[in-house]
Amino acid sequence: MKNFKAIETELTVTRKEYITPHYIRIFLTGDQVPSIANTTVGVNNKILIPPKGVNAIHFPEFDYDKMVWKPQPEETRPSIRTYTHRGIDLEQNEIWIDFVAHGDEGPASAWAIESKVGDLLGVLMKDGKTELYGKADNYLLVADATGIPVLAAILEDLPATAKGICIIEVHGKEDEQDLQTLADFDFIWLHNQHPQEGSKLSEVVKQQILPEESRSGYVAAEFSSVKEIRSYLRKEKQWKQEELYAYSYWKSGVAEDKSAADRHKENAEIGAE
Repeated sequence: MKNFKAIETELTVTRKEYITPHYIRIFLTGDQVPSIANTTVGVNNKILIPPKGVNAIHFPEFDYDKMVWKPQPEETRPSIRTYTHRGIDLEQNEIWIDFVAHGDEGPASAWAIESKVGDLLGVLMKDGKTELYGKADNYLLVADATGIPVLAAILEDLPATAKGICIIEVHGKEDEQDLQTLADFDFIWLHNQHPQEGSKLSEVVKQQILPEESRSGYVAAEFSSVKEIRSYLRKEKQWKQEELYAYSYWKSGVAEDKSAADRHKENAEIGAE
């Protein structure tokens, strides 16, 4: 663990744009952007949102003896959330991160909505390349709005020989994105204005004719949906562990920092962490 290499950087907002009514893309720059080029676009990382009125990112320190993060003073402690860097442009010295703009009840969404040029955001990520998804001929990609960035990165990386089904749940028709891929994919968009009250993702997955061989699945959504889809694929369809990567980004009714234990346990069982 002591040999763990991390990129710890303070970035500033250069611009932002609404790519759909409920999806904000934030562009950021900083001295360590070139270091981020050594990571894989689409992997999970941590963003650190400073408290209002604090004009610096106070990164937590890790206690390697106790294997826990050291406590921080509440007045300077940032809110830490799991996000995906969606892209990088070394010529512009920028990375960009997409946020679901679902209101101001969450610190990340609120920060994205209110952010302006010059605002600070901390980023903490593992250094080095990693395999984002399992390689196969046939794919099943499933996500709610929080999982679109990783699915978009996978789709962009797939070769033209790949085939698959991509099922994504968003707020409404206006939030459907034009995702780019060379692969042969059928896209199914679901509309759900109240994701906190439940999802039809697992129901729609069960309605599909799924590949029987050379297959790879990636699921990124709310805790209950991930658990149900994982159970269906593994138990009823006999998908092997190495054929399925599933990651729970959030748990309905519970803030990310409060649901971490449940989600990490489930992700570990799935083989996502």
